[in-house]
Amino acid sequence: MHLTKEDIKELEKRKRLNIINSITGIKPANLIGTVSEDNVSNLAIFSSIVHLGSNPALLGFIVRPTGEVPRNTYENILANGCYTINHVNESFIKNAHYTSAKFDKDISEFDRCGLTDEYLYDFKAPFVKESSVKIGMKYCESIPIERNGTILVIGEVEHLILPDETVNKKGYIDLEKAQVAGISGLNSYYSLEKITSFPYVRLEEVPEFKNN
Repeated sequence: MHLTKEDIKELEKRKRLNIINSITGIKPANLIGTVSEDNVSNLAIFSSIVHLGSNPALLGFIVRPTGEVPRNTYENILANGCYTINHVNESFIKNAHYTSAKFDKDISEFDRCGLTDEYLYDFKAPFVKESSVKIGMKYCESIPIERNGTILVIGEVEHLILPDETVNKKGYIDLEKAQVAGISGLNSYYSLEKITSFPYVRLEEVPEFKNN
């Protein structure tokens, strides 16, 4: 298959959406937890979490255009200044997926989708109890992306909670051992299997590769 920019524009809307959402490959599947000013917990699945830096520890994610469609996650973050990022485990993929429904603001996706909100270390936003990797985030800034109206939301890590046995002496996290899932497109989920690992690359240590 070969699709030009013009071909992509001519695709049926749903097919175009599925193809473009899938071309980046497997992405992290995460649930973002927030709480409203009325103390209603909110939970939504995202596949756009990205690493932005380690010192300070910054993560970003993309929010769709706010416009006429309510974005409860974003509104709650702006109101409270904090949120949580929780990895989706293989054991509750279905529950996590259905948090993407457009529930009313006064309905908690935790309750509706059979997940448990928990408040840890006096952090205001709710974590997902069932998740093996949980991150407490402090909101830093929003950067509008003019081309399509989306917003890059940037936050700093304040809490990182995960099983001791998933982190090795060098700090690498074994996502297979943590039993987290990946996502492709909007609704295809994958289990993660560690294949191998390599050392930090120094120029003088690059092997001599042969072309096939």
